[in-house]
Amino acid sequence: MKKLMECMTEELGKAFEKAGYDPALGRVSVSNRPDLCEYQCNGAMAGAKAYKKAPFMIADEVAAVLADSPVFEKVESVRPGFINLDVSAEFLASYMKKMESDENLSVDRAASPRTIIIDYGGPNVAKPLHVGHLRSAIIGESIKRIARFMGHKVLGDIHLGDWGLQMGLIITELRKRQPDLPYFDDNFEGEYPSDPPFTISELEEIYPAASKRSKEDEDYRNEALLATSLLQKGKRGYMALWNHIMKVSVADLKKNYENLNVSFDLWKGESDVQPYIPDMVKKMQEDGFAYEDQGALIVDVKEDTDTKEIPPCMILKSDGASLYTTTDLATILERKKLYDPDEILYVVDKRQELHFVQVFRCARRTGIVDEHTVLSFLGFGTMNGKDGKPFKTREGGVMRLENLIADINEEMYKKIVENRSVRDMDAEDTAKVVGLSAVKYGDLSNQAVKDYVFDVDRFTSFEGNTGPYILYTIVRIKSILNRYQEEGGHLGEGEILPAGNKSEKDLMRQIVGFGPTVEDAFEEKAPHRICAYIYDVANAFNSFYHETRILGEEDPGRKKSLIRLLDLTRKVLETSIDLLGFSAPERM
Repeated sequence: MKKLMECMTEELGKAFEKAGYDPALGRVSVSNRPDLCEYQCNGAMAGAKAYKKAPFMIADEVAAVLADSPVFEKVESVRPGFINLDVSAEFLASYMKKMESDENLSVDRAASPRTIIIDYGGPNVAKPLHVGHLRSAIIGESIKRIARFMGHKVLGDIHLGDWGLQMGLIITELRKRQPDLPYFDDNFEGEYPSDPPFTISELEEIYPAASKRSKEDEDYRNEALLATSLLQKGKRGYMALWNHIMKVSVADLKKNYENLNVSFDLWKGESDVQPYIPDMVKKMQEDGFAYEDQGALIVDVKEDTDTKEIPPCMILKSDGASLYTTTDLATILERKKLYDPDEILYVVDKRQELHFVQVFRCARRTGIVDEHTVLSFLGFGTMNGKDGKPFKTREGGVMRLENLIADINEEMYKKIVENRSVRDMDAEDTAKVVGLSAVKYGDLSNQAVKDYVFDVDRFTSFEGNTGPYILYTIVRIKSILNRYQEEGGHLGEGEILPAGNKSEKDLMRQIVGFGPTVEDAFEEKAPHRICAYIYDVANAFNSFYHETRILGEEDPGRKKSLIRLLDLTRKVLETSIDLLGFSAPERM
């Protein structure tokens, strides 16, 4: 569906052409002086030199051509050569009708859908999720939803850290604590127990205890290294324990991600790509890309255009052990083989940028991917406390993600109960819905690459640029629509009429920006653009609400028009927050 701005630009282009000028000069933009006009065109200024004519003369001629345009209700040539524009209320209403009937709400879906894999999880099994995992999950989930709305096939992969020394540490510590378990008996030939020998709470205590001890006790660390090696060679008892660890840990991870309304299509991890590594390394060596340096196996990835030093990509350490680079390269190899994606996007901490520069270049140079596969890195900034430092608990430790969410929900519950707009039995569920909006909107409203301050008081406020404010606006709209239906009205009646006042027209002008906003958010991988958009829509609606009689409107046709405008506003806002990964309650 053609965008409103495109319609206006097309109209200006025809006018420039009719006046004898290049139609490309007719580009329309939102006015930077909203007190003077709604839109503007600076083409006369740009064309003055080429046509050796004063800008205001060109602007005067174009404005004269547009005098009877059905698209604009005001066209004004202003010295030194600006063209000030107000869109016609009739044309705007007709555009709104088309948008209302479009199932995509004016968003142009991809003509040639692509397959995109988004890597946006990255937790280690046997460890609780902490606040450091928040941004990857929230940003990745939103980008996945936006890409799907645009019509692309998207696979979200959690990419678990489920292999390596951490597993050896857990097995070693478990052996110290429960040496009689059958997993440690080399002569045991029966079936291992189906129930794990630990709970998730015990597992989450075992790993840090083992990690701490390994740093203080060299013999203990060597035992863990041996256990890791035996696991990776397929030792039967250790593989059974590994399966228990995975089952318990993944079940807990799914529960916690579900609380964030985050889901993954693929629950793969580093263990899945281990079979690919030997052949991958062998091919790199045979093709002359990988060579030994001080015992390690490396691939040069430096390019002539580099302005700073890019170290070689290490494939194997001197002891033959693989690294994150190894498993990341093998993961790209597996993804190409199984899914043949057009793009692989990594949503990770921006401090890992150098690592991914090395991995991407190595993958490209060694032929793991060809030039048609896009490898993208979206690095996000740090979530900080009010002191400007990485977010911590009051005791100074890393806060568990479930505790952070619980704190937010508790704060929202207090505010909702104080407001007394929701029955006590519903307040807790409503608090969870609104609390999630506070967390997600608080994060996504910031440009991903930037650090930001996680301020619980500000994020849970019902005023200002916050998730609860957006939800409060949606709930207000739903309340009006419900009352209209209770009074016997039907939402599908009538049609959207030209705006009756300035605030109604301003709301319409905001609504038609949905399509361009979503498309830009996808192209730029920028959910914050949707946040900025819906904040403007919410403000425009609330101004309209305070200045317009809606249910009290006496003209039946006008009343039906207002209701249809509200319903479209609701659809746009609810679709937008779904793209951000949260929803609105019925009451607040």
